[in-house]
Amino acid sequence: MIDDLPTGFKAGTAAANFKKAGRDDLGLIVSDRPCVLAGMFTQNLFKAAPVLVCQEILNTRGTARAVLANSGQANACTGEEGLDNCRTTQEMAAEATGLEAQEILPISTGVVGAHLKMDLWRKAVPALAQSLGSRDAEGFTRAFMTTDAFPKFAMREVTLSGGTVRLTVMAKGAGMICPNMATMLCVALTDAAVEREPWQAMFGRAVDKTFNRVSVDGDTSTNDTILGLANGASGVAARDEADLALLEEALTAILGTVSHMLVMDGEGASKVIHISVRGARNDADAELVARSVGHSQLVKTAIYGGDANWGRIVTAVGYSGASFDPAKVGLHLCGVERFRLGRPVNDDQEGTLAELLKARDIAVDINLGDGPGSYSFQASDLGHEYVTLNSDYRS
Repeated sequence: MIDDLPTGFKAGTAAANFKKAGRDDLGLIVSDRPCVLAGMFTQNLFKAAPVLVCQEILNTRGTARAVLANSGQANACTGEEGLDNCRTTQEMAAEATGLEAQEILPISTGVVGAHLKMDLWRKAVPALAQSLGSRDAEGFTRAFMTTDAFPKFAMREVTLSGGTVRLTVMAKGAGMICPNMATMLCVALTDAAVEREPWQAMFGRAVDKTFNRVSVDGDTSTNDTILGLANGASGVAARDEADLALLEEALTAILGTVSHMLVMDGEGASKVIHISVRGARNDADAELVARSVGHSQLVKTAIYGGDANWGRIVTAVGYSGASFDPAKVGLHLCGVERFRLGRPVNDDQEGTLAELLKARDIAVDINLGDGPGSYSFQASDLGHEYVTLNSDYRS
């Protein structure tokens, strides 16, 4: 029997035929007790209806019992009708499960501008509620996949002073990935007991170190949502500084694992570019450089093609907006130094680099000088399949 979920959580799925027949596209996670809630959301000004509803629940209640996920329709840029439909789906799920509507967190993914197909929701929700009982993280994750090539989930256990707790994270995303908190949705569950303020604070720090440091295509979705639900069903509490630090370390690690999966599964991607910047004037400048390189289409296509065109990387560093002395800049590509103190070196290593660039993981290490600032970032390469998928996304 599959047992991926923390204590007190159960899952269910249903095929509503929102976009494709024969696959589950509606999922529900329910806790047997109220959960302390944490959340991070898209900074896109066009926030989808489910994002607005989740933010309201987070800010007014701070607790929840369930997550209701659908693929096929993003319910973004749909106005008041979209909000009304979103709340109606909460009411449907509440009636079918015995929960309160405001205990249910909705998350949606799909085409922007498409309204929810309410007739299909009405048919599918009873079956969804009847399916509850699984503890299979993969099944729930598959229910809100879109162009994902594989389901993204991970489970981790951590031993606190009072005993062992479990963390399970489930996410979707392959394109439109550049979270700023792809279409990126993520649900993190734990059976640890933790108070709201430290839970939200550690959650924010963990997301900033993981999901906020990955990019596939530089697009921030209208629907980006990551939710954290802690139900305390293990009976093990994280309250003192030591336990909170252990829980945060584990949370950061598992979010890092799943966010890396997003980059690995970038639409049309074949490589993950690991960008490390050091020697910057401050961390903010280092971040500017890392994001500039990671978002550069010329860099991404060169990496896709196995072209050791380090000049594209240096160029992206130069227009990043960071302040630095170009005469102090250095660059290592796949561990091979190609630029030192503003000048090219090791021109005879092109053959070696050509072989190294065939690997799945590509290291880009940039030194801006002798400052204290540093930043790390992960980006996918950019290949032909990305254009193929996104030129025909709505069919």
